[in-house]
Amino acid sequence: MNKSVLLIIGGGIAAYKSLLLIRELARRGVDTRVILTKGGTQFVTPLSAQALSGSTVYTDLWDLTAESEMGHIELSRNSDLVVVAPATANILAKAAHGVAGDLATTTLLATDKRIMFAPAMNVRMYESAATQANIETLRERGALFVGPDAGEMACGEFGDGRMAEPDVIADAILSALQGDMTLDGLKSHKPLTGRRAIVTAGPTREPIDPVRYLSNHSSGRQGYAIAQALADLGAEVELVTGPTSIATPLGTKNTTIETALEMRAAVEAALPADIFVSVAAVADWRPAERTSKKTQKPVDGPAPLQLIENPDILRSVCESDKRPELVVGFAAETHDVVELARAKRLRKGCDWIVANDVSGDVMGGQENEMIIVTETSEDRLPRQSKQAAAQALARKIANHFGEI
Repeated sequence: MNKSVLLIIGGGIAAYKSLLLIRELARRGVDTRVILTKGGTQFVTPLSAQALSGSTVYTDLWDLTAESEMGHIELSRNSDLVVVAPATANILAKAAHGVAGDLATTTLLATDKRIMFAPAMNVRMYESAATQANIETLRERGALFVGPDAGEMACGEFGDGRMAEPDVIADAILSALQGDMTLDGLKSHKPLTGRRAIVTAGPTREPIDPVRYLSNHSSGRQGYAIAQALADLGAEVELVTGPTSIATPLGTKNTTIETALEMRAAVEAALPADIFVSVAAVADWRPAERTSKKTQKPVDGPAPLQLIENPDILRSVCESDKRPELVVGFAAETHDVVELARAKRLRKGCDWIVANDVSGDVMGGQENEMIIVTETSEDRLPRQSKQAAAQALARKIANHFGEI
């Protein structure tokens, strides 16, 4: 991926997770440089962080060799993203108020890159008015946040304050790295500013009984990447998503659903919008009845399962009196991809259909090859990461509105 992250490890028990984060980022091809705060050294050692990152770990602002070369400036500028994990209440407060008393806070103040915080602290500290005000201040300045999660903490209390898991933070980092991470880029004109977009993503689950359901292999990655790409271009994005195991996009409003009926209701509630992108793999059918108890296996053969058709969410949006100006559907096919996509576009009444061949590893995989079918053209994009494909589609959407 050829990207690098500067990781600042704060002083909290969750610091051990940051070592796992370094390893997870390395597995995904992201290099990590580390600043370990004085508090952080109470929980992890510089040697551990150095062994996992493969580079020098920095702890002291007054390291004469580094500072003769303006080390805090160099550290703050030579990575693509600055990540603070765990981000303690102390670090958040100092970052919000521009305090620069050690290497970590001086680097945060000197950076020209966006900063991602993964908060970790006691629930009362997190919920305090001071901490929430500091978080809001940092958000207004362009900072990104991932977590915290709710759960039992080291202090024995329960609530919001657990640092997000390393794989979730890594997902958020990779998502963020797809865009422009410079502060200058944050201030630049966003071509979809003022536009509202609704994106559906992931699978639906249609319950048979309390323990079984009908679903599919959709991971949600492509829909999430599109929601992120539209948000990066300035759109106000509402993501309506089925169950997934990936981090939600940054800067979007998210509604999580289970069934096709719930997805339709959420989409209808989100209208009106300028843009609708229907990426979700919605189950075509659902069981006619859901039993309240687990269905027992019959002795004399398979149990009959009566199915009824689910609502066609894409067509209902196209036929709505609140129809968005641009409606984009997806056609996941295993054969005759373009021909079936053309027919689907006409049948649904949408403006574009994005066709993709899912006979390989697209559903659940990391890459995709899109063919954007419109009334007058077919634009075939190369096979690329789902994030890159999403950015290409988002730029085409912005161009449709004459903004690029």
